[in-house]
Amino acid sequence: MSGPASENMAGRLLGERYRIETAIGFGGMATVYRATDEALGRAVAVKLFDSISHDPARQESELAVLASLDHHGVVNLYDAGVDRDDFGRSRRYLVMALVTGQNLHERILVSPIASRHIAEIGYDMAEALEYIHARNVLHRDIKPANILLVDYGSDAPRARAKLTDFGIALSDDIERMTAEGVTTGTAAYLSPEQVAGAPLTPSSDVYSLGLVLLQSFTRAIEFPGSMVESAMARLSRGPVIPDFLPPHWHALLSAMTARDPEQRPVGLELVSMLQQVVIADSARQEDTEADTFYPSDPDPSSDRSAILDTIPDEALHRVTAMAARLFSAPISIVSVVDHDRTWFRSHYGPEVGQIAREVDLRTATIPRAEPVIIEDGQTDPRSQDNHLFTGPLGLRFYVGVPLKRNDGQTIGTLSVLDFTPRTTTATEVANLQDLAALVVAQLEARHEGLRTVEMADPRPAFPPQSDLLPSGA
Repeated sequence: MSGPASENMAGRLLGERYRIETAIGFGGMATVYRATDEALGRAVAVKLFDSISHDPARQESELAVLASLDHHGVVNLYDAGVDRDDFGRSRRYLVMALVTGQNLHERILVSPIASRHIAEIGYDMAEALEYIHARNVLHRDIKPANILLVDYGSDAPRARAKLTDFGIALSDDIERMTAEGVTTGTAAYLSPEQVAGAPLTPSSDVYSLGLVLLQSFTRAIEFPGSMVESAMARLSRGPVIPDFLPPHWHALLSAMTARDPEQRPVGLELVSMLQQVVIADSARQEDTEADTFYPSDPDPSSDRSAILDTIPDEALHRVTAMAARLFSAPISIVSVVDHDRTWFRSHYGPEVGQIAREVDLRTATIPRAEPVIIEDGQTDPRSQDNHLFTGPLGLRFYVGVPLKRNDGQTIGTLSVLDFTPRTTTATEVANLQDLAALVVAQLEARHEGLRTVEMADPRPAFPPQSDLLPSGA
């Protein structure tokens, strides 16, 4: 694999000013690094495009768009330049503000988010969209991974959201980078008009933001699958808005994801609607969700049984090791969404290098109600937008099976990953499903134990339906 992602960039000096430290993000065309601006002594983010990129027009597009924007809801561009690699090839880099905190995709994986905080994120994004749309810029790739949540480290009760990655943005000053009828963006969040290759307006970004806010509640992608599967689902139905959401959220999300672009709120109308939702959610006395945006560590003085709490962790450790041995694979992961936390356990074989241990494998889980098998990530369309397959890790093989409760509810995924493509048998998949059933059995045993412990503390021991990944996620 060539390109900057496969190099040892640590210590490299760009533009005689920016000292590269570590990689913090990966994409299909570029890698983002944490770096130090040695002239000003501050930390920055450097987006370094692959030297093998054949789309310099898109790089210039992103630079032109970012340079024109200055808003609290948009990640600011500081500088740009051209670097030459060890083979003399030129590659563009952008220097941007370093945002301390998670992106929304990562935050969704951790635990449920209070509706008030989802409204605050939506309000920040509505203001950002109103700003860029007023300057004739369309983002075209609104998704959780492109919404950064700033942690100012001051114990603030909320995070401020910033929009990033304008790589495929459209403005009046930039010629469209795709042929007529060809869509760009991330399949799961495209608007119906993007899917159809129709002319786009600001309401397209609003639709995508509506899907993002919906996912913040359900913690599941509304239109999963390949580009074709996701597109066909979107053209045949609207998103399903859960019944547990209050009326003001139903009205907002229905309006934002209306099939007719003319029916969606844009600009100041959307800002005003989300401001009202923030006010309504802040005033709800029955909202018992956490007041702080970032969940704190479990209270060590809690009276919950320590033995019961360690059962899932031990079980997940053993199951991932067994799953890896079953497929003779170097990596296995299990992710379980519960009412009080998200469990995530990774197993690494001795052949796995340090770079694999530093990659966030939570994005490798593909929650589905049925097994997912990717025998060669280089040819399977489902892996084309996943940096675990296209980035420095270079995965080629994936098998994932759902963790299902007795009532059929999907609550997580058990998966195996490898760097070598291969075929798999029905017996191997069945054995992996048996291991997944053991995980669920351990969790249900824990819940039964917690019911006994909580006789003196009657909090719900089993997670309510709304706190779990919906069936078919």
